[in-house]
Amino acid sequence: MKLNVGCGFDKRAGYLNLDKYAACGLDQVMDAEAFPWPFETSSADEILFHHALEHMGADTEVFLRLIQKVYRVCRPGAKVQIDVPHPRHDNFINDPTHVRIVTAEMLTLFSKERNRQAREIGGSNTALADYLDVDFELRLASVILEERFQRAMAAGQISEAQMIEIMRTQNNVVIETQITLEAIKPA
Repeated sequence: MKLNVGCGFDKRAGYLNLDKYAACGLDQVMDAEAFPWPFETSSADEILFHHALEHMGADTEVFLRLIQKVYRVCRPGAKVQIDVPHPRHDNFINDPTHVRIVTAEMLTLFSKERNRQAREIGGSNTALADYLDVDFELRLASVILEERFQRAMAAGQISEAQMIEIMRTQNNVVIETQITLEAIKPA
């Protein structure tokens, strides 16, 4: 089973398309922030949040429960794909329904291995994987740049090091962040 959670009008073939708004013409009405989720434990091979997760979990406790529910329904090795607007882009800033910044670094707090590593070095990161008994490993994090920056990089006008500095200091550089997690569970 593959779930497209918070799909809006972005229905995808091969997925169970879910949203809380029936007007989207989806497969099943489901509010991802309402619990419990109506799926069996370890039943999903893939969960997709395409421009959806930033709309969920304004309340931290709701967000943490959402992560627990995602973990519960994932099969061992399940892929969780999260595509979100970059928090320093106008696409994120100008939408009043965007209630949560989602970054790859934040999602590493749901990794038991990363929690262990942080403890070993005396890090101050919250050990959310341990507290919530979830375990997701970050498998991929990439960004989509504004077209003008893509062109400048392709033309060799901006080096990778320069691009990293630009991304750290300027708005409207990165349009979207794409994050792939893997559910780590015993078979």
